[in-house]
Amino acid sequence: MSRALSEFLAQRTQRLDTTQALGECLRALVHEQLASLPPPGGGRTLERWRSLAIVAAHDLALCKLYEGHTDALAIMAELKSSAATPGSTWGMWAAEPPQARVMVSGTGRTVSLNGRKAWCSGATTLSHALMTAWDNEARQQLVAVALDQPGVTVTDEGWAAVGMAATGSVEVQFDNAQALTIGEPGQYVSRAGFWQGGIGIAACWYGAANSIAERLLNACAQREEPHALAHLGAVDAALFSAGQALQNAARAIDQAPLADAELLARRCRAVVERTTQQVIEHVGRALGAGPYCKDAQFARLMADLPVFVRQSHAERDLAALGQLLACSPSNPSTAATHTQGMPRTVSKGSWSL
Repeated sequence: MSRALSEFLAQRTQRLDTTQALGECLRALVHEQLASLPPPGGGRTLERWRSLAIVAAHDLALCKLYEGHTDALAIMAELKSSAATPGSTWGMWAAEPPQARVMVSGTGRTVSLNGRKAWCSGATTLSHALMTAWDNEARQQLVAVALDQPGVTVTDEGWAAVGMAATGSVEVQFDNAQALTIGEPGQYVSRAGFWQGGIGIAACWYGAANSIAERLLNACAQREEPHALAHLGAVDAALFSAGQALQNAARAIDQAPLADAELLARRCRAVVERTTQQVIEHVGRALGAGPYCKDAQFARLMADLPVFVRQSHAERDLAALGQLLACSPSNPSTAATHTQGMPRTVSKGSWSL
């Protein structure tokens, strides 16, 4: 899959600077069966994340749609739903800002949706969306909705970003739109795949950071300038650490696919987020303005990655990680494999291998 995906993307030379171009590319990926990834926890989790990283290294806006599509398919499979039809393209819309909420009415599998959903990536070009909504008992419910029906209005509001601009993550209005319920209320967050998917997002960050770092590696291979070499060393150390974290997380998930992966996910996301920040800083300082101005793909990645990484909640996520550790200092669920065959557990504040 990884080789075929890389070859496909290498042959796609058209600019991916509009939502429609991204949608066309996603449909081509679906048609070529390059968007049917192994499910997380099925023994090939690293292969799944590697595919996400490959697409991210090519174009982060495309990866946003690709990751959403593949995540939606994995969620529906996990919840034993057959809502996805051949050739369909899916968004995974789970943002819940307080000013935008969709309500579910009706009973049974077919329900009506009313309200506004924010940050709906690819809304103008996808065929379907898997999204969170709320029932009259204030319970979160996953629903699958076709986007080509009269009750769905894609607005041009809510997205003014320069980075990730092509994703067209606008607001969508639902007025008695028909949808199918997927799983039970609350199951989107309670299922094992929720935190596994969160690490998949980090794999996207990692792929983009790798692509940025390659520019520095190539520059240093052509000219050994001491300061640039120092920056390259720092970038390599950061990427190595993040890569090991992702590899070990994939192994841990495949060994225990139904285990609570929240601690593992929060750790991995924190490590990879920090790595992206280091890569952006070191590569920018080492290479100067040249690639920002003359390398279109590099410039897009450098504009897109800081926006994409803000799917992390920064200090709030770090505080949540700290709370997990502080509240369960000797709980076996806090064990995470950091080196193959060498589980590292937290006990009374110590971090020994």
